[in-house]
Amino acid sequence: MTAVMIDLKGTELSAEERELLAHPAVGGVIFFTRNYENQQQLSELVRQTRAAARNPLILAVDHEGGRVQRFREGFSQIPPMATIGRSAASLEQALCWAQELGWLMANEVMAMDIDISFAPVLDVNGISEVIGDRAFATSAEQIIPIARAFIRGMRQAGMKATGKHFPGHGSVRADSHFEIPIDNRSWEEIRRIDLPPFVELIHCLDAIMPAHVIYPAVDDKPAGFSSYWLQDILRSQLQFDGVIFSDDLAMAGATVAGTMAERAHAALDAGCDMVLVCNDRAGAFTVIEAVADRVAENLSVATRCYQRLSKPAGMPMQILVNHPRWHGAQAILAEIEKACQVTSLS
Repeated sequence: MTAVMIDLKGTELSAEERELLAHPAVGGVIFFTRNYENQQQLSELVRQTRAAARNPLILAVDHEGGRVQRFREGFSQIPPMATIGRSAASLEQALCWAQELGWLMANEVMAMDIDISFAPVLDVNGISEVIGDRAFATSAEQIIPIARAFIRGMRQAGMKATGKHFPGHGSVRADSHFEIPIDNRSWEEIRRIDLPPFVELIHCLDAIMPAHVIYPAVDDKPAGFSSYWLQDILRSQLQFDGVIFSDDLAMAGATVAGTMAERAHAALDAGCDMVLVCNDRAGAFTVIEAVADRVAENLSVATRCYQRLSKPAGMPMQILVNHPRWHGAQAILAEIEKACQVTSLS
């Protein structure tokens, strides 16, 4: 089991990071804004990262759009997902926009030889500020068709979709980056309000990232450390057969599972295939050593993760920006920006 996805500190690969990448437990790297200066630099960093790794890597980024878009200069500015439905004149237009923006986002990320963006967000926008306009809408009924169209665009580009944050982070106010969110609603309310996007789109998803949220009516553990959520509900009831990523083990919402090593084991025991350790280099070393024995025992999971999520060869950016569909997507971005300006003035 190549179980760990790590991050990098800067725009060049360090000797310490080469050591990490050579460890048999490392199977992925997630990129952040700090890793990006320009496209040429990022392409070289990606090349060196793949070359230094012992295993085939899944390379990832959070490139949803809006405030969660890691690469800016030289990339299309994807709007927050909520603006698609708000700005479109009809559902038909919203679906067209969503599909084309999914295609655009995916192609621009893949042009850097990065396999996946952790998208789309399938949370229902309720009271969570950390979700907010990252969500497509405030109800599952609105979210499902637009998210499906966005996923369709991603898939047309060749990128696999990751739904997050299962079973829903939108109805709890606390931010799991800094707090331990507890959602005290009943199972019936969670099932009725938050689960439908995951249920309806489960067969469109190649990966899922669970929330660091505790739902006491269902289990006393956060979803990402709960075998009930991941095995009984996600795997057995919803028949999900893709990859399960943990959310970042360094987040405050993960601290209930113990030390960094205990968090990694708890997430893997619950059913995660790959755990993320970000912004904590000592924690990354701790985790990869803690799970080393498990890696040796089950290499088939690593192969499944890579085969399920690795991308085909993407279009180089210089070819992509001359593609008619890229130009069509730019026109959509201009339409959305204009609609947002009109809304703000009214």
